[in-house]
Amino acid sequence: MCLAIPFQLVQIEGNNAVGEVEGLRRNMRLDFIREPKVGEYVIVHAGFAIEKMNEQQALDNLEAISEAANAV
Repeated sequence: MCLAIPFQLVQIEGNNAVGEVEGLRRNMRLDFIREPKVGEYVIVHAGFAIEKMNEQQALDNLEAISEAANAV
């Protein structure tokens, strides 16, 4: 099973970026994202941003992940 996590872009340098979620920051690659901008949300798998998403989608996704983690 694969899990991709939404991150908000906080820093971009070429195809490298830093994303943040719930105070956690991670480095990622942006090779698959067109015209990324700081403040946008992306879904990240294995260190690569694979798709943009709007803020509501990201928050809904994070809520679902939290619910699943708390159910275990």
